[in-house]
Amino acid sequence: MTEPAPLSLRDLQSLIRQMYGAKDEARGVEGTFMWLMEEVGELSAALREGDHQALTLEFADVLAWLATIANVAGVDLEAAVRQKYGSGCPGCGQFLCRCDISAKP
Repeated sequence: MTEPAPLSLRDLQSLIRQMYGAKDEARGVEGTFMWLMEEVGELSAALREGDHQALTLEFADVLAWLATIANVAGVDLEAAVRQKYGSGCPGCGQFLCRCDISAKP
């Protein structure tokens, strides 16, 4: 069995746009945000329960809904991540974060 090709954030965002773009645009940012929050809640429950399979699926759902809301809002996730984290930690500027553990970088 061959390994599937790597899936970049840009690839994921494009895949989600192809599958659900029309529905997502009709739903809008507010409706899409509510679905994202529901999935975050399900991820929280899976983390508490410790069911690795459920946890894996919930992480995928959260990432898919994040890509969905980025599509609706017109944000390129890959470019956004590269802009914020591509030069190191936003707090200290290092690739191995040296921020105090109590600080949010």
